[in-house]
Amino acid sequence: MLRQMEGSQAVAETVALCRPEVICAYPISPQTHIVEALSRITRAGRLGTCEYVNVESEFAALSACIGASAAGARTYTATASQGLLYMAEALYNASGLGLPIVMTVANRAIGAPINIWNDHSDSMSQRDSGWIQLYAETNQEAVDLHVQAYALAEELSLPVMVCMDGFVLTHAFERVDLPSQEQVDAFVPAYEPRQVLDPDDPVSIGAMVGPEAFTEVRYLAHARHLEALERIPAVAASFEAAFGRRSGGLVRGYRTEDADTVVLALGSVLGTIKDVIDELRESGEPVGAATLTAFRPFPFAALRALLGCKRHVVVVERAFSTGVGGIVSADVRAALPDAEVRTVVAGLGGRPVTKAALRGLLTAGEPEPLTFLDLDRDLVARELARVRARRRSGPSAENMLRDLAGGG
Repeated sequence: MLRQMEGSQAVAETVALCRPEVICAYPISPQTHIVEALSRITRAGRLGTCEYVNVESEFAALSACIGASAAGARTYTATASQGLLYMAEALYNASGLGLPIVMTVANRAIGAPINIWNDHSDSMSQRDSGWIQLYAETNQEAVDLHVQAYALAEELSLPVMVCMDGFVLTHAFERVDLPSQEQVDAFVPAYEPRQVLDPDDPVSIGAMVGPEAFTEVRYLAHARHLEALERIPAVAASFEAAFGRRSGGLVRGYRTEDADTVVLALGSVLGTIKDVIDELRESGEPVGAATLTAFRPFPFAALRALLGCKRHVVVVERAFSTGVGGIVSADVRAALPDAEVRTVVAGLGGRPVTKAALRGLLTAGEPEPLTFLDLDRDLVARELARVRARRRSGPSAENMLRDLAGGG
């Protein structure tokens, strides 16, 4: 059914169609509208006996999901930014126990200083936690990925994060095609857990494992992620056959066939990138774009199949590793050892990634190995000079805000 609606509302409606039995919620911007909508849906009785649990923290939200999932319930939660960090211990517990929890991450910058706007710092910081990470380009894909996430999670017995850009997608009103309950029921059948806590057959899970078996436990987690590399495209193909639209998968190309340079990115920024690609194509520039939907597990073989013959790859990242540089770029370089891979850090803390900035980047010759798009170098230079001149120079963020306001 085609509807004009907010991204958060569309995700909430889709999660409800997947029939979760336990929803654990703690609000944090910009995911709050999702759990608020699910609260209204549950209160209205649309989810039958689903238990909506208001908890005191993000750590408690995921901990409650872990308990419910271990007891055999289909579970859901959502978070963002510092909330995801607060869950860090429980993130590793959920994946280590092989529990098929689905969680929406409404991507938001990590402070300090406090910033509520979008980048990918939060989910990227948890890339090694053992969760599958899928990134939505549009609100339609966010809807579709949640349906696929439950199918993946429960088939593989692994938790899945569906990452969607905070505010850019969560608060944007777009036309989306919501599936019917019958379609979702057929695609995501009743949950049959691979493991379940049963009072009539008591066992311990997550108990102490020593050196004699811990390596093997961790290897099996890796093996399940390797299996996910096969299941993710298979589930995407099944989704296309059932719902009539292509969505999800590992990686997709856009006008890459004859491109010399390909711009690769995750999330909603691909919309702007594709517009720039179209404009540059009109002027004869051989450029293309690639969308990385699955970041964990990383699709090395699929990326090589798509871009293995390309000479130049520019990775636009909305997060970076301090003191190192690109996060996604490191995996791209490993997948494409013969390509010149350049890192462009863009859109941190919600800064707009404009067509003009991208066009200038792509037409100014080969980028530096690490570029910070639209970096105000004068502002940085003033703060560096201040730090060198005075021992007690004060907090840099506040100093630069005063400089911008003309009071430096």
